[in-house]
Amino acid sequence: MTKKITILLSLFLFLPILSNAQDKKDDTLTIGVDLMSRYIFRGTELGRGSPSIQPNLEYTRGKFTAGFWGAYSTNPTGAQEADFYISYAIIEQLTLTLTDYFFPTEEGAYKYFDYDKLTTGHLLEATISYSGTDKLPLNIVFASNFYGSDALRLNKDGTRKNIQYSSYAELGYTFKMFDAFLGFNITDPDEELGETGFYGNSFGVVNLGVTAKRNIKVTKSFDLPLTFSFITNPQAQKVFLVFGISL
Repeated sequence: MTKKITILLSLFLFLPILSNAQDKKDDTLTIGVDLMSRYIFRGTELGRGSPSIQPNLEYTRGKFTAGFWGAYSTNPTGAQEADFYISYAIIEQLTLTLTDYFFPTEEGAYKYFDYDKLTTGHLLEATISYSGTDKLPLNIVFASNFYGSDALRLNKDGTRKNIQYSSYAELGYTFKMFDAFLGFNITDPDEELGETGFYGNSFGVVNLGVTAKRNIKVTKSFDLPLTFSFITNPQAQKVFLVFGISL
Protein backbone atom coordinates (compact mmCIF):
# COMPACT_ATOMS: atom_id res chain seq x y z
CA MET A 1 0.00 0.00 0.00
CA THR A 2 2.85 2.39 0.84
CA LYS A 3 4.44 1.95 -2.59
CA LYS A 4 1.11 2.38 -4.39
CA ILE A 5 0.33 5.68 -2.67
CA THR A 6 3.88 6.99 -3.19
CA ILE A 7 3.62 6.22 -6.91
CA LEU A 8 0.15 7.82 -7.03
CA LEU A 9 1.39 11.04 -5.44
CA SER A 10 4.36 11.10 -7.82
CA LEU A 11 1.96 10.88 -10.76
CA PHE A 12 -0.12 13.70 -9.30
CA LEU A 13 3.02 15.84 -9.10
CA PHE A 14 3.78 15.43 -12.82
CA LEU A 15 0.16 15.25 -14.05
CA PRO A 16 -0.08 18.97 -14.87
CA ILE A 17 2.96 18.72 -17.16
CA LEU A 18 1.81 15.52 -18.88
CA SER A 19 -1.82 16.52 -19.31
CA ASN A 20 -1.17 20.04 -20.60
CA ALA A 21 1.74 19.39 -22.93
CA GLN A 22 -0.21 21.08 -25.73
CA ASP A 23 -1.53 23.95 -23.63
CA LYS A 24 -0.41 27.29 -25.05
CA LYS A 25 -0.89 29.15 -21.77
CA ASP A 26 2.25 30.23 -19.94
CA ASP A 27 3.40 28.27 -16.93
CA THR A 28 3.55 30.15 -13.65
CA LEU A 29 5.73 29.42 -10.64
CA THR A 30 5.19 31.39 -7.45
CA ILE A 31 7.27 31.33 -4.28
CA GLY A 32 6.30 33.12 -1.09
CA VAL A 33 6.18 33.08 2.69
CA ASP A 34 3.61 34.27 5.22
CA LEU A 35 4.69 35.42 8.68
CA MET A 36 1.70 34.81 10.96
CA SER A 37 1.25 35.69 14.61
CA ARG A 38 -0.63 32.40 15.12
CA TYR A 39 -1.47 29.33 13.02
CA ILE A 40 -5.23 28.78 13.15
CA PHE A 41 -6.63 26.02 10.95
CA ARG A 42 -10.42 25.93 10.59
CA GLY A 43 -10.96 27.26 14.09
CA THR A 44 -8.25 25.25 15.84
CA GLU A 45 -4.86 26.58 16.93
CA LEU A 46 -2.06 24.27 15.81
CA GLY A 47 1.02 26.31 16.79
CA ARG A 48 0.73 26.09 20.59
CA GLY A 49 0.58 29.85 21.09
CA SER A 50 3.52 30.55 18.80
CA PRO A 51 4.08 32.67 15.67
CA SER A 52 4.24 30.61 12.49
CA ILE A 53 6.44 30.83 9.40
CA GLN A 54 4.51 29.52 6.39
CA PRO A 55 6.46 29.01 3.14
CA ASN A 56 4.77 28.05 -0.13
CA LEU A 57 5.71 27.05 -3.65
CA GLU A 58 3.08 26.69 -6.40
CA TYR A 59 3.20 25.69 -10.06
CA THR A 60 0.27 26.29 -12.44
CA ARG A 61 -0.23 25.09 -15.99
CA GLY A 62 -3.62 25.52 -17.61
CA LYS A 63 -6.34 24.24 -15.27
CA PHE A 64 -3.90 22.28 -13.09
CA THR A 65 -2.07 23.57 -10.02
CA ALA A 66 0.39 21.71 -7.81
CA GLY A 67 2.22 23.04 -4.80
CA PHE A 68 3.85 22.66 -1.42
CA TRP A 69 2.83 24.54 1.72
CA GLY A 70 4.30 24.46 5.20
CA ALA A 71 3.84 25.88 8.68
CA TYR A 72 6.77 26.02 11.08
CA SER A 73 6.20 27.17 14.63
CA THR A 74 8.81 29.31 16.35
CA ASN A 75 8.00 27.31 19.48
CA PRO A 76 9.98 24.01 19.29
CA THR A 77 7.03 22.10 20.75
CA GLY A 78 4.53 23.64 18.32
CA ALA A 79 3.15 21.85 15.29
CA GLN A 80 5.27 21.65 12.14
CA GLU A 81 3.52 20.95 8.85
CA ALA A 82 4.63 20.02 5.32
CA ASP A 83 1.81 19.59 2.78
CA PHE A 84 1.56 18.71 -0.89
CA TYR A 85 -1.54 19.52 -2.93
CA ILE A 86 -2.83 19.35 -6.47
CA SER A 87 -5.97 20.96 -7.86
CA TYR A 88 -7.97 21.07 -11.07
CA ALA A 89 -10.29 23.91 -12.09
CA ILE A 90 -13.39 22.28 -13.54
CA ILE A 91 -14.69 25.71 -14.46
CA GLU A 92 -13.44 29.15 -13.46
CA GLN A 93 -15.24 29.12 -10.09
CA LEU A 94 -15.24 25.37 -9.28
CA THR A 95 -12.08 23.58 -8.16
CA LEU A 96 -11.25 20.06 -6.99
CA THR A 97 -8.23 19.66 -4.67
CA LEU A 98 -6.35 16.70 -3.20
CA THR A 99 -4.14 17.54 -0.21
CA ASP A 100 -1.57 15.38 1.55
CA TYR A 101 -1.12 16.82 5.06
CA PHE A 102 1.93 15.76 7.05
CA PHE A 103 3.06 16.85 10.51
CA PRO A 104 6.74 16.14 11.18
CA THR A 105 7.95 16.47 14.75
CA GLU A 106 11.23 17.99 15.84
CA GLU A 107 11.14 15.99 19.08
CA GLY A 108 11.48 12.52 17.55
CA ALA A 109 11.99 10.43 14.45
CA TYR A 110 9.29 10.37 11.78
CA LYS A 111 8.87 8.41 8.55
CA TYR A 112 7.67 10.59 5.71
CA PHE A 113 7.29 7.70 3.24
CA ASP A 114 5.18 5.56 5.60
CA TYR A 115 1.69 5.39 4.07
CA ASP A 116 0.46 2.29 5.91
CA LYS A 117 -3.07 3.05 7.12
CA LEU A 118 -2.28 1.87 10.67
CA THR A 119 0.95 3.80 11.19
CA THR A 120 1.09 6.69 8.72
CA GLY A 121 1.39 10.30 9.80
CA HIS A 122 -0.08 11.47 6.50
CA LEU A 123 -3.67 12.61 6.14
CA LEU A 124 -5.30 12.73 2.70
CA GLU A 125 -8.18 15.13 2.09
CA ALA A 126 -10.44 15.76 -0.90
CA THR A 127 -11.92 19.25 -1.30
CA ILE A 128 -14.38 20.88 -3.66
CA SER A 129 -14.60 24.66 -3.58
CA TYR A 130 -16.71 27.32 -5.28
CA SER A 131 -15.17 30.81 -5.46
CA GLY A 132 -18.20 32.88 -6.44
CA THR A 133 -18.49 35.74 -8.93
CA ASP A 134 -18.20 39.53 -8.81
CA LYS A 135 -21.98 39.84 -8.68
CA LEU A 136 -22.35 37.13 -6.02
CA PRO A 137 -19.06 36.81 -4.06
CA LEU A 138 -20.19 33.75 -2.13
CA ASN A 139 -17.49 31.15 -1.40
CA ILE A 140 -18.31 27.53 -0.53
CA VAL A 141 -15.89 24.82 0.61
CA PHE A 142 -16.51 21.16 1.41
CA ALA A 143 -13.57 19.03 2.58
CA SER A 144 -13.40 15.43 3.77
CA ASN A 145 -10.55 13.25 5.04
CA PHE A 146 -10.47 9.88 3.31
CA TYR A 147 -7.20 8.17 4.33
CA GLY A 148 -4.53 8.25 7.00
CA SER A 149 -4.27 9.78 10.46
CA ASP A 150 -7.84 10.99 10.82
CA ALA A 151 -9.81 10.69 14.07
CA LEU A 152 -10.95 7.12 14.65
CA ARG A 153 -14.24 5.30 14.85
CA LEU A 154 -14.24 2.86 17.73
CA ASN A 155 -15.92 -0.47 18.40
CA LYS A 156 -17.93 -0.96 21.58
CA ASP A 157 -14.89 -2.55 23.25
CA GLY A 158 -12.78 0.51 22.46
CA THR A 159 -10.74 -1.08 19.68
CA ARG A 160 -10.13 0.68 16.38
CA LYS A 161 -12.88 0.38 13.77
CA ASN A 162 -12.08 2.83 10.97
CA ILE A 163 -11.36 6.50 10.43
CA GLN A 164 -14.20 8.99 10.89
CA TYR A 165 -13.86 10.55 7.43
CA SER A 166 -13.93 13.88 9.26
CA SER A 167 -15.59 16.55 7.15
CA TYR A 168 -15.72 20.33 7.16
CA ALA A 169 -17.93 22.81 5.33
CA GLU A 170 -17.49 26.57 5.08
CA LEU A 171 -19.49 29.48 3.72
CA GLY A 172 -17.74 32.76 3.00
CA TYR A 173 -18.81 36.10 1.64
CA THR A 174 -16.64 38.94 0.36
CA PHE A 175 -17.75 42.39 1.41
CA LYS A 176 -16.18 45.66 0.27
CA MET A 177 -13.83 45.98 3.26
CA PHE A 178 -13.56 42.45 4.66
CA ASP A 179 -14.33 38.75 4.17
CA ALA A 180 -16.69 36.89 6.51
CA PHE A 181 -16.66 33.12 7.04
CA LEU A 182 -18.70 30.46 8.82
CA GLY A 183 -17.27 26.94 9.15
CA PHE A 184 -18.93 23.74 10.38
CA ASN A 185 -17.73 20.43 11.74
CA ILE A 186 -20.15 18.05 10.02
CA THR A 187 -18.89 14.88 11.66
CA ASP A 188 -20.52 13.71 14.89
CA PRO A 189 -18.25 11.52 17.09
CA ASP A 190 -19.81 9.04 19.49
CA GLU A 191 -18.81 10.38 22.92
CA GLU A 192 -20.29 7.35 24.66
CA LEU A 193 -17.68 5.18 22.93
CA GLY A 194 -14.91 7.64 23.80
CA GLU A 195 -14.51 9.05 20.29
CA THR A 196 -13.08 12.53 19.84
CA GLY A 197 -13.41 14.55 16.65
CA PHE A 198 -10.86 16.01 14.25
CA TYR A 199 -12.53 19.45 14.17
CA GLY A 200 -14.72 19.17 17.26
CA ASN A 201 -16.53 16.66 19.42
CA SER A 202 -19.97 17.27 17.93
CA PHE A 203 -21.69 18.71 14.90
CA GLY A 204 -21.65 22.50 14.90
CA VAL A 205 -19.92 25.79 14.17
CA VAL A 206 -16.16 25.67 14.77
CA ASN A 207 -14.86 28.58 12.68
CA LEU A 208 -16.56 31.98 12.63
CA GLY A 209 -15.03 35.36 11.93
CA VAL A 210 -13.79 38.02 9.54
CA THR A 211 -10.57 38.76 7.66
CA ALA A 212 -9.42 42.15 6.41
CA LYS A 213 -6.50 42.77 4.03
CA ARG A 214 -4.51 45.87 3.20
CA ASN A 215 -1.44 46.65 1.10
CA ILE A 216 1.11 49.07 2.54
CA LYS A 217 3.17 50.84 -0.12
CA VAL A 218 6.87 50.52 0.73
CA THR A 219 8.36 51.70 -2.56
CA LYS A 220 6.98 52.65 -5.96
CA SER A 221 7.24 49.04 -7.08
CA PHE A 222 6.65 47.10 -3.84
CA ASP A 223 3.58 46.80 -1.63
CA LEU A 224 3.56 44.87 1.65
CA PRO A 225 0.36 42.77 2.02
CA LEU A 226 -1.03 42.72 5.57
CA THR A 227 -3.78 40.44 6.92
CA PHE A 228 -5.83 40.69 10.10
CA SER A 229 -8.34 38.06 11.21
CA PHE A 230 -10.80 37.86 14.09
CA ILE A 231 -11.57 34.15 14.53
CA THR A 232 -13.85 32.41 17.01
CA ASN A 233 -14.62 28.77 17.63
CA PRO A 234 -18.09 28.76 19.24
CA GLN A 235 -18.01 25.03 19.93
CA ALA A 236 -14.71 25.21 21.82
CA GLN A 237 -15.46 28.75 23.13
CA LYS A 238 -12.12 30.07 21.83
CA VAL A 239 -11.18 33.39 20.24
CA PHE A 240 -8.09 34.38 18.21
CA LEU A 241 -6.77 37.65 16.81
CA VAL A 242 -4.30 36.89 14.03
CA PHE A 243 -1.98 39.23 12.15
CA GLY A 244 0.10 38.30 9.12
CA ILE A 245 2.59 39.65 6.59
CA SER A 246 3.05 38.11 3.13
CA LEU A 247 6.36 38.24 1.26
